[in-house]
Amino acid sequence: MTSSRWIALAALALTCSTPALAKDWKTVTVAMEGSYAPWNQTDASGKIVGFEVDILNDVCARAKLECKIQAQDWDGVIPGLTAGKFDIVMDGMSITEDRMKTIDFSIPYASSPVAFLADKNGPLAQLSNSGKMIDLSKDDAESKAALDTLRKELTGKNVGLQVSTTEATFADKYLKDVANVHEYKTTDEHDLDLMAGRLDVAFADTTYFLGTLAKPDAKDLEFVGPQFKGGPILGPGIGAAFRKTDKDLQDIYNKTLKAALDDGSVSKYSMQWFKIDITK
Repeated sequence: MTSSRWIALAALALTCSTPALAKDWKTVTVAMEGSYAPWNQTDASGKIVGFEVDILNDVCARAKLECKIQAQDWDGVIPGLTAGKFDIVMDGMSITEDRMKTIDFSIPYASSPVAFLADKNGPLAQLSNSGKMIDLSKDDAESKAALDTLRKELTGKNVGLQVSTTEATFADKYLKDVANVHEYKTTDEHDLDLMAGRLDVAFADTTYFLGTLAKPDAKDLEFVGPQFKGGPILGPGIGAAFRKTDKDLQDIYNKTLKAALDDGSVSKYSMQWFKIDITK
């Protein structure tokens, strides 16, 4: 072996054996929809505010990071994250097995079941199992019976939900073959159609609907039927999303988020925005 060839091979071996250096995170860009109140919403001045903004500001202050918020439509958050348009997504995103095939998540900072909203004077006001919590992670007789009843009662009905959500995945599995499922780009759009009578029921996160119900023009709406949580589709909670290659940033975020959870800061933000503690 010539000396030049040996040097080349040695250099190659050194390159292969040296781990990639972690990025020196000082500035991160965080995507939010800016229209998912009160998780994140755009105020009259055009600034994005909300529960997740307060968490982000807290986490970034503790980690000594400069965090910039970037508005992004919901259906583009995961493609934009993986393409490097931003570094983190915080948008009321449920931690699910399907999403974890593509991206990673922080520890959960909230937990909120999904629910149905309908006209209190309409045909679905008496939907069975109203107010009952069904845990799909148990996969037991109770959850199967609740799903069977829901399917029968929503047969032929118009159900509205946001595209590319856990609600959409739930409807695809349990409702699409019996109900008329309408997918919307934003939750505001299905709320408007529900209030106008073009939908029989809307399907979204309970905490989002609390904001809907607080609006004057939603006075005739109410929660109907069961609420669902857990299982492969709905997951263990809501967290921030990261690229799988950014474990170091994920670790920084998790460490400071845990501190904010442990000292009650996130619970305080929850009470401010939701009037309930959704961290439990």
